[in-house]
Amino acid sequence: MAVTSTTSLKLDQDTKERVQKLASARRRSAHWLMREAIEQYVEREEKHEKFRQDALTAWAEYQATGKHVTAEEADEWLAKLESGENADVPECHD
Repeated sequence: MAVTSTTSLKLDQDTKERVQKLASARRRSAHWLMREAIEQYVEREEKHEKFRQDALTAWAEYQATGKHVTAEEADEWLAKLESGENADVPECHD
């Protein structure tokens, strides 16, 4: 079981009322709604940051080696995967 702690959150009156109205419509507490929203936001932003870090790593590797695949090679590979074909990743080249 995860350990929880209390955190204070200040909202303007309009936002607070909107949260309460939505929570009521969903038959959930405002606490549940805000916790769920924060969890979803953090998960989405973590995925975005991982994507950004992967892109930076790929860019650094390209700059160091010059190895790459062309857009056409990538498109052909993706088209095969999209059609259900089991296709190997294209080889990087100079």
